[in-house]
Amino acid sequence: MFNRAEVVDENFTRFLKDWDGVGVAERDPADSIVDDSSLTGRDAMEIMESQMSSRHLDFIARELRTTNQSFYTIGSSGHEGDAVVGRLTRHTDPAFLHYRCGGFMAQRSRKVPEVNFLRDTVLGQVASEDDPIAGGRHKVWGSKTLWVPPQTSTIASHLPKAVGTAMAIGRAKRLKLPLPFPPDSIVVCSFGDASTQHASCATAINGATYASYSQVPVPILFLCEDNGIGISVHTKAGWVEKNYSVRANLKYFQANGLNVAESYPVVERAVNYCRAKRVPVFLHLKTVRLLGHAGSDFEPEYHTIEQIEANEAKDPLLATARVILDAGVATAAELLDLYESIRGKVHEEAAYCVERPKLTSAAKVIEPLAPHHPDRVREEVARTEHERRVKVFGGEDRLPEKGPARHMAVQINRAMFDLMAKYDEIAVFGEDVAQKGGVYNLTAGLYKQFGVGRVFNSMLDETMILGLAQGFGTVGMLPMPEIQYLAYFHNAEDQIRGEACSLQFFSNDQFRNPMVVRIASLGYQKGFGGHFHNDNSVAVLRDIPGLVVAIPSRGDDAVQMLRTAVALARVNGRVVVFLEPIALYMTKDLHADKDGGWQTDYPPPECSIPVGEPRVYNPETNELVIITYANGAYFSVRVAKRLEDEHGIKPRIVDLRWLSPLNTEAIAKHARECGRVLIVDEGRRSGGVGEAVIAAIVEHCDAPPRMRLVAGMDTYIPLGPAAPLVVPSEQQIFDAAVALCSR
Repeated sequence: MFNRAEVVDENFTRFLKDWDGVGVAERDPADSIVDDSSLTGRDAMEIMESQMSSRHLDFIARELRTTNQSFYTIGSSGHEGDAVVGRLTRHTDPAFLHYRCGGFMAQRSRKVPEVNFLRDTVLGQVASEDDPIAGGRHKVWGSKTLWVPPQTSTIASHLPKAVGTAMAIGRAKRLKLPLPFPPDSIVVCSFGDASTQHASCATAINGATYASYSQVPVPILFLCEDNGIGISVHTKAGWVEKNYSVRANLKYFQANGLNVAESYPVVERAVNYCRAKRVPVFLHLKTVRLLGHAGSDFEPEYHTIEQIEANEAKDPLLATARVILDAGVATAAELLDLYESIRGKVHEEAAYCVERPKLTSAAKVIEPLAPHHPDRVREEVARTEHERRVKVFGGEDRLPEKGPARHMAVQINRAMFDLMAKYDEIAVFGEDVAQKGGVYNLTAGLYKQFGVGRVFNSMLDETMILGLAQGFGTVGMLPMPEIQYLAYFHNAEDQIRGEACSLQFFSNDQFRNPMVVRIASLGYQKGFGGHFHNDNSVAVLRDIPGLVVAIPSRGDDAVQMLRTAVALARVNGRVVVFLEPIALYMTKDLHADKDGGWQTDYPPPECSIPVGEPRVYNPETNELVIITYANGAYFSVRVAKRLEDEHGIKPRIVDLRWLSPLNTEAIAKHARECGRVLIVDEGRRSGGVGEAVIAAIVEHCDAPPRMRLVAGMDTYIPLGPAAPLVVPSEQQIFDAAVALCSR
């Protein structure tokens, strides 16, 4: 018989019908039913009910799939032993769960009676707009009430942010910042045995244990639900035990997740140890996978029927029922009635849920992806803290707006002081940002002024830097991590793409992890460092849904854009990447040595630049418009003088400043007004900003203007004097402008 759901269902009902043991319940439910354990009959019965609920939800997902009414059939069958963890942790302990945690969720929901676990789960399976966590965008385990942020990860990419959240608990307490849950909470993070082979798992556990070794509290319960297989590939026997039972600064517990009587005392010790000691704990829960990987998985292709039946004989529901029956807590008839009553409730909920509305418009789908309230953001920037500023800068006469014009690096540093004075919840961290002040000294002095609680050096691991940022944001802080170079970001890109930027989308904006990620970026460092220090790959950022990408070219813009970025994170929960052109950090002059033409005054603290608003040079001219950003803006302003001196051409220059979202309306407006467009994109020709600019012009202009593109070549940037050969130069900009205007 290939319908193993029917087989597993029949196995359980037949077991109860054939039970020949005690026929009358004779044990007080309040009594312990296992020696040396606090497990009572009531505990066992409620865990049993949770396990049954999870099982019937797996069944209904497959039933509804046959009529195309359910769209998700990865189930929890065989993993229902994790209900014990759900019972022994609090509903306020943040839980980052993988997809086989139905038992855990069912049991946790019992702690908050108003949560209708059965209905909520089926609404997710049928992709209904009424789904209370994701609103029909995905079937995920999640609940604001139960403190379960939704995870879509099928691997281990949620582990770094779980570690970050655990570390944020102690950090917030140290800074006397309010937490959204009790300060003695622990973080639960579940994953499968196959996920232990993933880099994200390795880096997260390494980060947790290193932090613990450094005396940093990391109260996280790593829950490895080990069923011995990843889809069709078996995990080597003994691998998990050998790898994690001997790790330094990682307390290891192993429990039999197939038997509640055996697992309960072990899980209890693990949870209590984690909560009391505030250290990482690895709870290795042995489970079994039933019904294949998902409804579409035909397990007989890689398992014999004997192997399948052997696993089915290990069904944890059979074991829990046997514990209850042996203890005399309930009769077989009572358990069978409970099982069938839950089946009936699930079918009732399914009949209700399939009739509930689905998402019917693209606008509704993307509504929680990128919330933006520009008026509120502008008001937040304008809300200043004058007395704090005066104290931080050392006096009224030393406020930065009263000082002389300076270059970008100094202005960003001043802005960081300003922002940290305004927001106690800001934390700055990354590689070398504390005592050293960052590779380019942009965080210099912050450590001394604001202390190690708010400015600290991280591990040399970009994945954990961004995981830590997500954790800090989840608990209500406002992280400003620094990534040393754009090339280093690629090591950890999925922490932004797959995790940080997806949280608002998959939680219907109920959970947020705001952050502003500062990254030293782009090229033109006179050949220093090769491609790892001259990375012009901005396309990878612009492809991330919901991400705001800011990129200033001058100091005053950088200050105002950074204020907007922080306000956007604080007000709307957004994730912002703030790219800083390394070559322009120290640039002071524009046309001649010591002319100071690229230095700027420090903008007053209430000033900001709205998302998408470009800077326009020579707006009164309409012979030619140069659309560009960052180093390209600096080059274009320099080239403009030469064009006017040598050819009488005075170009309009549009510095985009914000690469995502791209202001297509402004781009088209300038193109229509000028009729000739030169796009200068220091990113690569393929997939760069230039392609998007051209597309915006073609789409929004009835009569597309004459256009040329000067862009970086599709290559890495080489070391030494060859570097300028593959990126736009001033001469290329000049020649292209002359050619456009002479046609």
